[in-house]
Amino acid sequence: MDKLDTWQLIALAAALGWASGIRLYAVLFVVGAAGYAGWVDLPEHLQILAHPMVLAASGFMVFAEFFADKIPGFDSVWDVVHTLIRIPAGAALAAGVFGDSPPAWTLTAAILGGTLAAGSHFTKAGTRMVINTSPEPVSNWLASLGEDLLAGALIYLALAYPLAALALVAVLLAFSIWWLPKLWRFIRTMIERIGQWATQWATRSSGHGTTSQNRRDV
Repeated sequence: MDKLDTWQLIALAAALGWASGIRLYAVLFVVGAAGYAGWVDLPEHLQILAHPMVLAASGFMVFAEFFADKIPGFDSVWDVVHTLIRIPAGAALAAGVFGDSPPAWTLTAAILGGTLAAGSHFTKAGTRMVINTSPEPVSNWLASLGEDLLAGALIYLALAYPLAALALVAVLLAFSIWWLPKLWRFIRTMIERIGQWATQWATRSSGHGTTSQNRRDV
């Protein structure tokens, strides 16, 4: 059983925060399974993830999310619901890595972990909304599988190659900073167009109803 050094702890906190924003339940299960199997010596406040009951619950949710995230349209509903789950969980997991450290370290880890989880979550959710405008499901499945692989790779790198994990998180964060404004503009434009179509439809329906009423009056 390998004891995590400082760099691994920092990398693990960053990776947990980021990966929680896209695959929270997979993060809980993989980290817990690694601790249960004795591959790593988890920080004290994360050892609860290795409990068989917790592993069973997180494993079940991994199974459910794997399929829910690959249904076009429903995946966006899933993301909306998990906005209130992934971000606080990312903060809590990052804080748990430094649970035995001074309070300043724990609070800093929670702030940064929650921020990373928020960044990855909104990047994922916004990108999937854009993908769902396409009628074919293949791009949705490929995006979902890519997210599965990314979350697993982040956790593996954090445990085996912490500096590589930190570098990957930095690249992903830079990508989110660049991509999120573009996503917001696209989604805002899409909402405006839907509003225009709804207004035009309501106007036409109202006009048709008025014409029909005038004919009956005549």
